[in-house]
Amino acid sequence: MRYILNVDERIRTSDEALNKQLWKLPVMIPFHGTFSEEAGAKFREQLEAAEDAALKIGQKIIPITIDSYGGSVYALLGMIDAIEQCSIPVATIVESKAMSCGAILFSCGAAGHRYIGPNATVMIHTVASGDFGKVDELKSSTAESDRLNEKVFGLLAKNCGHKDNYFIDQLKERKMADWFLTPQDCITHKLATKIHIPTIKVDVKYDFTID
Repeated sequence: MRYILNVDERIRTSDEALNKQLWKLPVMIPFHGTFSEEAGAKFREQLEAAEDAALKIGQKIIPITIDSYGGSVYALLGMIDAIEQCSIPVATIVESKAMSCGAILFSCGAAGHRYIGPNATVMIHTVASGDFGKVDELKSSTAESDRLNEKVFGLLAKNCGHKDNYFIDQLKERKMADWFLTPQDCITHKLATKIHIPTIKVDVKYDFTID
């Protein structure tokens, strides 16, 4: 993703004046890598700082770029809580891939602001526990996996304007195999709203008043 700085010509005549304006460049959050407890905590800190900065400069939306194979559902849910508590809406942008937890995070973008690159891939699947042990422990783990499945797929469906079981039903039609979606598939199923990596434009104006 790139952004274009549109600068008033009066400012261009002074490098010092231009440099003073550069703090107004947009705040954005890159999430690239695995969903882990550490990555989730860092994301929450970044979002809080981005919200404070955006409020100061009047930025109306916070872009989040995503490039991930997935990871911990618990880390994802903490990140979603942070997004829901943020007073500024977020735009989500898939660069390369958004798989598993990445797909759910992608769906958290504000209405009309979920972007996917023309060559990117999204993948959706059910929660995998990978646990082993005593029978009663496995039963408990399975129950928790079922709870998490209901939670994340309910969020996914809600974010995309579907009924709760929409994406689970889609997976059942595919015999619960990993579901890889093209950018056009994402548009069809209302996961993405636009197929392109957005360009962020920043206007830096020279204002002078006297009272």
